[in-house]
Amino acid sequence: MKGALTAEGVLKTTGETFKIQQLHMEDCDDVLLLQKSAQYVLDQPEQLEILSREEVKHILSGNGYMAGAFLEERLIAFRAMLTPEVNDPEHLGTDAGLPYSALPHVIYSEITIVHPNYRGNGLQTYMGRIVLNHIDRNQYRYVASTVAPFNIPSLKDKLVLGMEIIVLKEKYGGKLRYVLFRDLDATHDHRQVLDSQTVSMEETHTQVQLLDKGYKGTSFKRSDRGYDVTYQKYDTSSLQQ
Repeated sequence: MKGALTAEGVLKTTGETFKIQQLHMEDCDDVLLLQKSAQYVLDQPEQLEILSREEVKHILSGNGYMAGAFLEERLIAFRAMLTPEVNDPEHLGTDAGLPYSALPHVIYSEITIVHPNYRGNGLQTYMGRIVLNHIDRNQYRYVASTVAPFNIPSLKDKLVLGMEIIVLKEKYGGKLRYVLFRDLDATHDHRQVLDSQTVSMEETHTQVQLLDKGYKGTSFKRSDRGYDVTYQKYDTSSLQQ
């Protein structure tokens, strides 16, 4: 049973109460405006890959869903989940090694936008837990996402939500991306770690080699050389499917 896409919380920075609600087609303009607000404060606005009006409408018309955080009647954040086309040649389920028959059971964790004035309140991960709880488990088993290396907030968010790095490759016209993945049916409580390696996030080739050998990226931390990613290899014979 999917959880309700409603919640209420308190902003840590101001003490104000906000509400989480599912977004609908009439919220499209507010979503687009919020994206522009987030883009405006960036030194390189083009680095934020925002949704077009058509993409927002596509999700809101039943090809996924969006959750919005409201302060009174004003949208201050949103998070989107997308049902991908199974015939997409860039399908993340294919990157994860799933058979074609399993692709309809994949849902993407898409963009999250928080208004610049309300960052630092943990809204991205808070909303992430809500949208994951809302997933219809009768329809979806897998959650997938892409994150650019060094997009630290987004990478941290996905890992906190139980996703793991499974691939590092060029996607979407040559853009280097981590592919993160989670099997909602898998139980990881008793996984046996066979080996653990820590690699600089800058070392693309080494990371790709580890991933090709079956390692999963599970965490990262700041270091003298920037950021280090921890990759672990598990005893897959002990995993429950």
